[in-house]
Amino acid sequence: MRVVLVTRRECHLCDTALAALKELGIEPEMADVDADDELFRLYDWRVPVVLVDGAVAAEGKISRESLKGLFGA
Repeated sequence: MRVVLVTRRECHLCDTALAALKELGIEPEMADVDADDELFRLYDWRVPVVLVDGAVAAEGKISRESLKGLFGA
């Protein structure tokens, strides 16, 4: 399973999402929405976005509780 966190600098919601993933033992690949034109087109106002095997699994205000069901924790 490939987990990617689409984020941007100075985004407190992104920091919260990363912490929640790490609490569940998941070390996601990081993707900067502002460094990639296609990611920017798709997710600019939606960050943070968690992609699992390329599909959007969560976005916006992401908590540990909201991720538990996704990752069977």
